[in-house]
Amino acid sequence: MNQSVHSGRKGAPKASAKKRPSRAGGEPARTNDPARTMADILDVATREFSEKGLAGARIDVIAEAMRTSKRMIYYYFGSKEGLYIAVLEEAYRRIRHIETELHLEDLAPEDALRKLVGFTVDYQLANPDFIRLVMNENIYRGEYLAQSKAIRKLNVPAIEGLRSLYERGVAAGVFRSGLDMIDLHMSISALSVFNVANRHTFALIFQRDFDTPAALIARRDSIIEMVVRFVRR
Repeated sequence: MNQSVHSGRKGAPKASAKKRPSRAGGEPARTNDPARTMADILDVATREFSEKGLAGARIDVIAEAMRTSKRMIYYYFGSKEGLYIAVLEEAYRRIRHIETELHLEDLAPEDALRKLVGFTVDYQLANPDFIRLVMNENIYRGEYLAQSKAIRKLNVPAIEGLRSLYERGVAAGVFRSGLDMIDLHMSISALSVFNVANRHTFALIFQRDFDTPAALIARRDSIIEMVVRFVRR
């Protein structure tokens, strides 16, 4: 969690010991773990913000789902906007953390690029909440993301990792030179995001089921091949 959102907090008030549902379901569990409490709030808030956007989301709904009070949420995150920014930060932190665990440096350049693109496609497909959050924030022209002190640092490793992979490929003579890494990253993201964000409208307009296993595999393979052929020497 970005410390800028809840700086100066030394610990949780007694209300953090309230009963709330365990992630596994069943009887509510008590906890005095602030980090777990914040993580659970972020999980619930992610769903609320991704489904309704900042304007439509309600702290009351999040508090009710957590079986806690609005005061507790404001204690940790300061405001509705502070919670929204924290949700955005956590969404980016999660995908960037997983990317660092792909160990692309252990693979040949083209294999590494295929793995990275495939991961991006798979992650976006499995996490539509992330796409909706980003789309909602673009409606605000990045106004709230700009207030985050962590978001730029979170995304630097994505570009640097891609640059390292690409430069290895250029040095090995398998990738063509002169490509811009932000542009390449944007192209990979665009193909992966569009694959999820527009599949319902495309399915309706073109009368095709894009959610069958065969369709998903074919589209994934197509995206990987497009990117690799674009980069390949």
